[in-house]
Amino acid sequence: MPEKLKYILLLFTVCVFSQAAFSQSSTNPNYPGGNNYNPNNPNQRINLRDTGAATKPVTDDQLLDSLRKKQDHKKDTVVFSSKFIRVTNERLMKDSTQLLPVDTGFVNYENYSVLAQPRTPKIYLGNLGQSERSLLFEPSHNIGFDAGLHALDAYLLNPEDFNYYRARVPYTQLSFVTGARTEQLFRGMLTQNVNPQLNVGFNLNFIGSEGYYSSTVLGQNVNDVGVGAFAWYESKNKRYNLLTNILYNNLKAPETGSIQNDSIFKTGSVDKTAELVRLPDTYENWAGSGFYIKQFYYIGRIDSLKKGNILPTQKVSYTLNYNTHRYNFLQNDADTYHVFPDYYYGSNYSRDSLSVTHLQNDFSYSFYLRSKAVSFVKNEVKLDVGLTQDYYHYAQYVSDTTLNQYGVKVNLPTMVQSASFQDITLKAKLGYKLSDRIGLEGDFKQIAQGRDAGDFFYDAKLTLAGGKKAGKIVFEAYSQSSTPPLVYTDWISNHYIFHDKLQNQKTTSLSFYYTNPLLKLDLKAEYFLITDYLYFAAQPGGIDASPAQITAPINLLKISLGKSVAWHHWHFDDFLVYQKSDYQNTLRTPQLYNYTSLYYKLYLFGVLNTNVGMDVRYNTEYEAPSYAVGLGEFYNGANVKFSSYPVASVFIKGNLLHTNFFVMYDYANQGIFSQGFYTVNRYPQMDRLLKVGVSWAFYN
Repeated sequence: MPEKLKYILLLFTVCVFSQAAFSQSSTNPNYPGGNNYNPNNPNQRINLRDTGAATKPVTDDQLLDSLRKKQDHKKDTVVFSSKFIRVTNERLMKDSTQLLPVDTGFVNYENYSVLAQPRTPKIYLGNLGQSERSLLFEPSHNIGFDAGLHALDAYLLNPEDFNYYRARVPYTQLSFVTGARTEQLFRGMLTQNVNPQLNVGFNLNFIGSEGYYSSTVLGQNVNDVGVGAFAWYESKNKRYNLLTNILYNNLKAPETGSIQNDSIFKTGSVDKTAELVRLPDTYENWAGSGFYIKQFYYIGRIDSLKKGNILPTQKVSYTLNYNTHRYNFLQNDADTYHVFPDYYYGSNYSRDSLSVTHLQNDFSYSFYLRSKAVSFVKNEVKLDVGLTQDYYHYAQYVSDTTLNQYGVKVNLPTMVQSASFQDITLKAKLGYKLSDRIGLEGDFKQIAQGRDAGDFFYDAKLTLAGGKKAGKIVFEAYSQSSTPPLVYTDWISNHYIFHDKLQNQKTTSLSFYYTNPLLKLDLKAEYFLITDYLYFAAQPGGIDASPAQITAPINLLKISLGKSVAWHHWHFDDFLVYQKSDYQNTLRTPQLYNYTSLYYKLYLFGVLNTNVGMDVRYNTEYEAPSYAVGLGEFYNGANVKFSSYPVASVFIKGNLLHTNFFVMYDYANQGIFSQGFYTVNRYPQMDRLLKVGVSWAFYN
């Protein structure tokens, strides 16, 4: 009965309101049929639901609140995607704020490792996370103080590695690669805008590896961690920007002295994980932390062509960079197999360490001259001047036997040397753009005062762009003089002690670079003239690596060619490098290197982008370098050449919604041409291995 009463009352209410509406319509002269009704008068257009009561106008804010309330009670139909995210970095913000879409593709995704990048290949001690060095000649452009320890640089998280985002929704990027217990890699990034001006985020990198040999020993495990947090603040008027990050690194890499069986690929092995190494529980550990903050302020007008960005006439910037690094070598094994050349403090136990503290203050001022008649860059002159102050403190320790307060012999860390100093560097950059197709740049750095006074780097670059079809040409020349690193001149450890007076290494280079995106072609020719070249060497077949310097000039020619070809669903990418030096036995790099990728594109089930293909790497024979355990340096030791064969990997990779994935069989051709290969003397490289990688992006 109550249910029936509800429907009766509802029907009664409808009838009452309907009667009232029709009665009002019939008596209103402005309604149809009224004496004053004009159908062409917009003021007399009526709402048939009007009851005649006075209606208060609804404001825009009230209407928005009403729509928002209605939306809150509905299911959210917005699909968040990468279009809500934009990314930038410090380099892209040198003249104004430049934002790019995030990369959601999977080009080169199977080459996840820093050791296997197609254009910057590495040689290393066997697996990811161990000491590495460039296979090709890649000179450093740094001047000033350098400790000289770079064997694990590829795994470090650095201030310049951070990206900064404008994320309208929380954005998370997770990536995981596994090769069973042999190799694991994880990367994670989370970022979100707190408000339209402030973005914050967090990075985490992890590498874990047991390697291919003697992996049952805990001391052989790679364990690398890099953690960082970052923030980007941009003022509402876009004139002030602040970039900041803090980071922490802890890298552990085994120093095995390699396996005892130097003929592993000839004699074979039943179980390679049971192969014995020369130092089963010895490793190096790098740890460090840092704080970085960069502030810059633009002075100028609004660029109407770039959605309100500043087109600066002046820029003032300040950078503060504080970091600490500690390089530790821990020998926990007796040197039964004579890995080390000598002992200075202990025969079977080492605790060598170097700690470096660095504080940098950088000030710069930029001045722009351009026409006021146009918003785009034309006839622009830019001048940057700056000053950098670098303060360093380093201390080196060894473990030595001493008597404690009770007269008992104990091994304790002993500081063997330390120093504090600073460098003052003067900087200037000059740029001139006649148009968007012709540009000239000059970069000048000179250490005017301090320990490394006299170091310099002078660079000049001319850019000629001829449009999409003609491509772009860049001519570049630079001259550089650098102080020898600390490890060459003043080094004290349990196994190596150096006190040498060496000259600055000087490099002069000329290069020509041509790129044409339409033809998918790039060509670079480089000539290097190196005098007072620094390297480590030993007696033939010896292990006594020590600093060496060749005073005769070294000439080196390097030509690089990259080309991509597409035919229907087939794609072919190739990168070829030719290097020739008149001191090939000193600059130990292969004369020819080639990377080729051949793959077939598929679109499966209407949703799955897929590539199926093969990557092949090859380099010609060369005299392989040796590796000095306890020093962390590659050196010219035994004159050994290893047979060289292609290394091929087959893969399938794809993209589904917000997920990228690959399945790869690395070194799939092992056993066809050879059982294995070397790039460093006495250190066998990887075996064939099935690897799986997945990357997820979350926009919520």
